[in-house]
Amino acid sequence: MKKNLNGKIALILGTLLVFLYGIFGIPKGVSGAALEQAITQRIHLGLDLRGGAHLILQVVVKDAINAETDNTVARIEQAMADNHLTYTQVLKPDPNTPQTIRIEGVDPLHSSAVSSELTDRFGTEYDIASNSNDHSFTLTMKPSVLADLESRTLDQSIETIRDRVDRLGVSEPVIQRYGLGANEILVELPGVEDLDRIKDIIQSTSRLEVHEVAGNPDGYASEQEAMTSLGGAIPPDEYLVHGDPQGVSSDGSDRVFLLKRVSIVGGRDFRDASAIGPNDSGRQGVNFVLTNAGGQRFYDYTSSHVGSYMAIVLGDRVKNVAVIKSAIRDNGQIEGQFSKEQIDALSLTLRTGALPASIIPIEQRTVGASLGADSIRQGVIAAIAGTLAVMFFMLLYYRGAGINADLALFLNLVILLGFMGFSQSTLTLPGIAGVILTIGMGVDSNVLIFERIREEMRAGKGAAQAVDQGFAHAWVTIVDTHVTTIVSAAILFMFGTGPVKGFAVTLFFGLLANLFTAVFVSRVIFDSHLNNMKAGARISI
Repeated sequence: MKKNLNGKIALILGTLLVFLYGIFGIPKGVSGAALEQAITQRIHLGLDLRGGAHLILQVVVKDAINAETDNTVARIEQAMADNHLTYTQVLKPDPNTPQTIRIEGVDPLHSSAVSSELTDRFGTEYDIASNSNDHSFTLTMKPSVLADLESRTLDQSIETIRDRVDRLGVSEPVIQRYGLGANEILVELPGVEDLDRIKDIIQSTSRLEVHEVAGNPDGYASEQEAMTSLGGAIPPDEYLVHGDPQGVSSDGSDRVFLLKRVSIVGGRDFRDASAIGPNDSGRQGVNFVLTNAGGQRFYDYTSSHVGSYMAIVLGDRVKNVAVIKSAIRDNGQIEGQFSKEQIDALSLTLRTGALPASIIPIEQRTVGASLGADSIRQGVIAAIAGTLAVMFFMLLYYRGAGINADLALFLNLVILLGFMGFSQSTLTLPGIAGVILTIGMGVDSNVLIFERIREEMRAGKGAAQAVDQGFAHAWVTIVDTHVTTIVSAAILFMFGTGPVKGFAVTLFFGLLANLFTAVFVSRVIFDSHLNNMKAGARISI
């Protein structure tokens, strides 16, 4: 009895057209160059094929912890002053454990009030302990808060780096957590050749901060001179910074400044920045705009400190020292002997926000475009050669049924590449290996079906019955092997990085395509052949 296959054939042809569109989209022509351009617009080439820069960066989360506890120190000092509670100093006693803050010299009469104030304001973030022997309190950041801060620092670093890379115009970058190390980020930038420039921009904290000048506004000739003026000890809420600011050091020599440790504004307070061209003296600069909150804080400070000095600190160096003549709200400017590249980089990093912590490259390399072209050529040659060899074997060994397998194999590749085109996947060299492995899995499925059909025919069953029983018995085995491998590919994608993900993507999509072609398409081709066979004829297998 002949089967009506019109609906199934229409489904197969429709699937073929849909996934051909996934591969090519709507090409601008039918020439080889036009089709190649159409493919590369939908299926992107990975770093190992296109060439580019590969970086693994370590985020120094200790910097973010330091910044957070510096802010807490300032909040504690403000809270103690608001409540008229006496103390000697608030400090972080050990640089190696920045999550610990100590309040020393608390008046015993105010001990209960201090404990209550600290618990109310900081109890959700810090564990608070008192020591009655020396009248001190110790605040230690809670482990859950510390873990959350580390995670947020890593996420913010990734977003800041991505924003900077996007503004540079790099297409299809990979910027993500690197699972093989703690607080590490993987950055892959296809098509990028100037690794040093990219690395400088990515790494640059460019922390443009404004600090109150605590010591001599003209600075000191050396750290020794600064220490002498301080009596040999730096107050815990102050620190020394080197610099050669305009208007202070006329000969450009290095000076040392004593500044308040907690900045007035900086980091996230910047909303926008733009480069300004050289002035009459050849100096270039950057205009910056503060956020509403930052501008209000800057206004509050400058309006109450008219006549005081403030320092503009960029990259841990003082770039300018100025006297506050009137209140300033949300606009400022920094200028100096910068190159155009430095000004462009500075304005970019200020626009995208300062990194919450410094970054150290622990692995870096570049892949040349020529190597990428060689990889593509050799990979394509290997894929074509492997496919032709497999198709020839199927024709030779399974005769007429081999045509069936080859057609299913062709459709399998079309669906796989179409999947990648629709999902805008990135094709890597390991991804090509995944394509070749998919071809092998597809052939394996056909072999299982064909050998089962042969067994049924040797048992004396007719062609139609042998095909029915062959597919019915092979189906369970095919599904079992494919599902287990699909699960493995999904795990590789979730926990793998870079090239491993590229392999997992093609293997996952390829196995889904193979389930459709090996079982459904192959069966329709057999049924179509059986419809055209004479009664009692044997199939070529």
